[in-house]
Amino acid sequence: MAKNKTTETTASVEEFITSFVDSEQKRNDSYKLIEIFRSLTGFEPKMWGPTIIGFGSYHYEYDSGHEGDAPLAAFAPRKDSLVLYFATVYKNREALLSQLGKHRSSKACVYVKKLSEIDLNILCIMIVNSMNDTKKLYPAKSLDDF
Repeated sequence: MAKNKTTETTASVEEFITSFVDSEQKRNDSYKLIEIFRSLTGFEPKMWGPTIIGFGSYHYEYDSGHEGDAPLAAFAPRKDSLVLYFATVYKNREALLSQLGKHRSSKACVYVKKLSEIDLNILCIMIVNSMNDTKKLYPAKSLDDF
């Protein structure tokens, strides 16, 4: 089986933002997102792959046998947008997206140009709902399982 490309690294989040995020607006928004994600998850930011800033992690295993680890909550400051990563299904997804503000979305991503164009309270609810549903779908293994 192919190795997962997106894995937690030891790279510096601060260095990534200062060195690779060109726009001052995106840098400022990235720092604001770090504050939000840190407060909601209780985890410190870590780099996942070269461009994703993740908080916490969970282990997944699909029926196909493919398995790996992924960040519990994450975002990536890209040239065009801030990409926010969510579970593909979570409580009130469509209703929350309709209240979020200016964005584009795909199955697991929400694309935002500027944080000032969205409702941060709705974003916080989306993050919490996504994390809660991910934790239910992929509960942490206890020592009793070994």
